[in-house]
Amino acid sequence: MKKLLLTAAAGLLFLSGCGSATLDGNSSSSSDKVAEKKPSELVIGVSVSTLNNPFFVSLADGINTLADDNSSTVKVLDAQDDTAKQSNDVDDLIQQGVDVLLINPVDSSAIVPSVEAANAANIPVIAIDRSSDGGTLLTTVASNNEEGGKMAGEFIVEKLGEKAKVVELEGVPGASATRERGKGFDDFAADKLNVLDKQSANFDRAEGLTVMENMLQAHSDVQGVFAQNDEMALGAAEAAQSKGKEFIIVGFDGTEDGLKAIKEGRMTATIAQQPEEMGRLALQAAYDHFAGKKVDEKIDSPLELIK
Repeated sequence: MKKLLLTAAAGLLFLSGCGSATLDGNSSSSSDKVAEKKPSELVIGVSVSTLNNPFFVSLADGINTLADDNSSTVKVLDAQDDTAKQSNDVDDLIQQGVDVLLINPVDSSAIVPSVEAANAANIPVIAIDRSSDGGTLLTTVASNNEEGGKMAGEFIVEKLGEKAKVVELEGVPGASATRERGKGFDDFAADKLNVLDKQSANFDRAEGLTVMENMLQAHSDVQGVFAQNDEMALGAAEAAQSKGKEFIIVGFDGTEDGLKAIKEGRMTATIAQQPEEMGRLALQAAYDHFAGKKVDEKIDSPLELIK
């Protein structure tokens, strides 16, 4: 694979335009026929929300592995969880004339102008893990986050029974994964659990620690925690240890650190995604598009409860 590392870390971003998904979930097709290209002819622009999170490193690995197998050129950018930087990065990739953009948005609303700019340049866009609230996408490759949130709630009820006292650590405000995981959990928990509090910790381990410590000061009787990713769950586990508390901790993603914490008993369970497979599916969708094949407007990546 011919890699152009535009940051020190490896990240990936895809965007695709014809026969694409729009905000309302409809499909919109271009009347222009796709100019077919071989994978080895493609220049792929990739923008990842952050490479400070092992989940997105694994996602990038999935794209890089498939790109390497097909001699594709990849331009990698790390948005560092900064919406302005991601916008500038995507603009740079558009100006460089990449064939396709793979984007893992920092914020699903803030990314809309970038998607629309790619649409105007006739560059197809593929969203990964998080969707875009507007513009035209070839497809969105993501787990069923809403179902995953429900799975977390069901597991907590299975372990603690109904009306157990729980709190929720939410992800980055505005990210589709935050909204969807929260909706799945909250809708299920409404009649089954006693949700004492929910606050954002921005998908970050250090913030998860701080927010969880604050929650424990206000709610010393917490029995369970649903953290919308493993990084925040690991922060919650540190808070539990520092405060000498024991409660169920359920994360989301299935990262290496999260799975290790489950084996060691510091976390209880995680709703495991398969980020490498997610990255591979996204890149394969781009290959299919440039081979003239129809691409589904939504591609689901599998979930699994690991305890």
